[in-house]
Amino acid sequence: MSRGLRTGISRGRSRIRTKPDLYEVRMANKEEVKRHSFGHSKQGEFIKLMEEKSEKLGERASGKKIGFNKDKTLHSILNLDMMKEKTPDEIGQIWNQYFASKNTISAVIPGTTFDLMHSRSRKCPTFLYALPRQAGYEFFVGQWSATELHFSSLINLQSLGENSPSQLIIYHYLDLQKEKGIALLTAEIDTTFLGVQEAQCLANQAQLFYATDCLKTFNLVETFNHKPSDFQHMSVIAEIEQRGIGGTLMRNGRAET
Repeated sequence: MSRGLRTGISRGRSRIRTKPDLYEVRMANKEEVKRHSFGHSKQGEFIKLMEEKSEKLGERASGKKIGFNKDKTLHSILNLDMMKEKTPDEIGQIWNQYFASKNTISAVIPGTTFDLMHSRSRKCPTFLYALPRQAGYEFFVGQWSATELHFSSLINLQSLGENSPSQLIIYHYLDLQKEKGIALLTAEIDTTFLGVQEAQCLANQAQLFYATDCLKTFNLVETFNHKPSDFQHMSVIAEIEQRGIGGTLMRNGRAET
């Protein structure tokens, strides 16, 4: 797996939820997750729901704002003329330093890594992610829209349908990719639902599943999109546990109980 994202993220001011009672109805206890399948009929309904959600996200790509109000260009963050004289490493330092004190994440991704992720996202725009919680996992759905990756909790999608808001939007800026060979990442986080470390965990998972050179890992994404009745959500949990993603969240959760 490329290390571009995991080593480049700036955590900013980390915050972890300390009110587990708020998640009691939203968290899947690990043992219960193992006992209950995702359900073939419900899976089909879910894929249809995600197709409707994809159309909604398409409105953003066509210029109609949805979700968060901010719509920043890279030029509004960086002086691109000054960046022409900088090396990719220097740009990365400037980028991560800018976001270090902000309540968000940032990263510098190799251009080839993003090209692979983007190419795969066009064929497989949707995937299910498992976010570690104190009592198990909460599922989030990631939906690509052009170079943006929108995350909504599964419980919100099931209750609000296509109108469910994005709780995390990851932006990839490609302005410097051709000249410098890098893509710049940052995000907007709905902090009423997610903290910085939780957003970082989801971002790391996105790179794990979409930039992996392990076909078995990416096969989970392909199965979810093209053979949903064969998809096993426990495979996602097994994969992130094997890679050690989200371990900090699990340890912090145990420390708070």
